[in-house]
Amino acid sequence: MRVIADRRSVLVEVRKYDGALSGRWTAGRLGQDEHGVWLGTAQGVPVQSDAGGWPNRFPHVMVIPRGQWWIATFCADPGPELYGDICTVPEWNADRTVLHAVDLDLDVVRPRGGTAYSKDEDEFAEHRVRFGYPDHVVARARQTCHWLMAAARRDGHGAEPFASAYRDWLSLFVGPPLLP
Repeated sequence: MRVIADRRSVLVEVRKYDGALSGRWTAGRLGQDEHGVWLGTAQGVPVQSDAGGWPNRFPHVMVIPRGQWWIATFCADPGPELYGDICTVPEWNADRTVLHAVDLDLDVVRPRGGTAYSKDEDEFAEHRVRFGYPDHVVARARQTCHWLMAAARRDGHGAEPFASAYRDWLSLFVGPPLLP
């Protein structure tokens, strides 16, 4: 874990494939490690979208991997332990204060103490047709979803940062370490 002393804020902007705003909020840069850049968002931070706005329900940390088609969010209790968004490769602006990604609808959720499952297959199928996802985007999204399901396994065969590495970042952001 490499904590960044400069904790300037980052604007996270996630859009749908048609350009509609799916979510925009501010997060704090926590640091980086071999898994990517880690951001933290406090409970109550306003989230805006084209469908309206709401306060963030749980404090959480996110890892933004390098060159991958996903973003993983790890929530404090009582939120889901893991919420993985399948998206285009996240892109930073030049000074790394704005993060952009395109949400491809598929999600992998691991409830606290539960088993990971895929979510929003129906939305993915609908948007694939409505927004005209190219075949290579469909293939990459499905491949990434299958990989993330396997990586997020709880039975000891899961991969990092989904097994335990996220715990240090979450405790750095919200309090004492979590028990396994």
